[in-house]
Amino acid sequence: AVVSTQSTGESVSVDILHDVNMVRSILALSSFLLLVSSDPTVYLREDFADGEAWSSRWVQSEHEGKTFGKFGLSAGEFFHDEAKDTGLKTMENARFYGISTPLTTPVESTEGKTLVVQFSVKHEQKIDCGGGYLKLFPSSLDPKDLHGDAPYNIMFGPDICGPSARRVHVIFNYRGQNLLLKKEIRCKDDELTHLYTLIVRSDNTYEVRIDNKKEQSGKLEEDWDFLEPKEIPDPDAEQPETWDDNPFLDDPEDKKPEDWEQPETIPDPDAKRPEDWDDDMDGEWEPPVIDNPDFKGEWRPKQIDNPNYQGEWEPPMIANPKYFEDDKLYLQKDIKFVGIDIWQVKAGTIFDNILITDDEDFARNVAKETFEESAKGEKEKKEAKDEIERKKREEERKAREAEEAANEADDEEEDELEDDDESAFAEDAEVEEAAAADPEEEAEVKSVKEEVKDEL
Repeated sequence: AVVSTQSTGESVSVDILHDVNMVRSILALSSFLLLVSSDPTVYLREDFADGEAWSSRWVQSEHEGKTFGKFGLSAGEFFHDEAKDTGLKTMENARFYGISTPLTTPVESTEGKTLVVQFSVKHEQKIDCGGGYLKLFPSSLDPKDLHGDAPYNIMFGPDICGPSARRVHVIFNYRGQNLLLKKEIRCKDDELTHLYTLIVRSDNTYEVRIDNKKEQSGKLEEDWDFLEPKEIPDPDAEQPETWDDNPFLDDPEDKKPEDWEQPETIPDPDAKRPEDWDDDMDGEWEPPVIDNPDFKGEWRPKQIDNPNYQGEWEPPMIANPKYFEDDKLYLQKDIKFVGIDIWQVKAGTIFDNILITDDEDFARNVAKETFEESAKGEKEKKEAKDEIERKKREEERKAREAEEAANEADDEEEDELEDDDESAFAEDAEVEEAAAADPEEEAEVKSVKEEVKDEL
């Protein structure tokens, strides 16, 4: 329509302005709702940044029959920022450790959501046997009675025992059974801080990240034994009597050679009867026996392919009556506590930056702000510490070698002095002997010896 009057034009302008303002309001509201809906749910974030206040949140187990090790706050011997890198440290050797804290927001259900468990571990003590993992517990847990057999939802993190057993555990409790990951994920075993992240998605896939980098991923159904197989061998089936499962048979045309039969041992043809052998005393002499070089063992016909071979018999497959489908293997319900339930031979592990959320992007950002920021500085401090220790060992080695060289020089000097003394003693003895030898006395002795000889 064409607007031909001024009053009508003013009315249309007002309507247009009203519509524009309404659109802006809708867009602003949509942006706000999008922002609200995209905010991550943080079930727990623990960085031990408030000093000793941690002890009011974490509960030490008092389970009967076990002596639990103590925890303390520490950033370790080398760190980037002591305040930011301080975590919960195991303090006593050869101890069980049992401690837990309630989630700030308990997990009622992860239906349609992602679950992320993330934390850092630092084995500064050069651990040789001990755990470094976390457990997520249901509301049924009594924190003061936490122990190794207490039911849990998820167990995740590094575990080390000897040089070969160094793995990352990912264990889910499903229908009362603890299911282990069928793939191998090797954990870090140096003295630096490392970040472990488990992501469980609502599409029944998972991902394990170490130091904010993917280490393993896949489908829950394939990498854990959540479900029974769809088909199983028929337990009632039996192999038919006529089934031929022999791949080879004797060659009917193969004949045993006429000279095949030979004794295994024969008398030694080179043996000789001893000359002093007495049949009455020693019995009839028989030569010793030796292995027969012509002995060929038991004869067996050659083997040929069996034309009737049917292969290894296998029972037919039938539907598994125990199988059922579950399209929500990822689903977790009732997670109220996170805890440390481990054994360590050598203490000194530091746990820090524990995060449980439903947003993996948020977890990655937290990793960048905490772990990645600290890791570089920590490594530099560790390398500097190692260099100081290397120089100290080098100085000690040089001092030890100098001391050994000085001792060897002293020993050689003493040996030379002893040799000089012995040489001087020998010279003195020769002089004395020469001085004692009188020519007249020697002639007289010689004359006496000759007289005695003549008399004899």
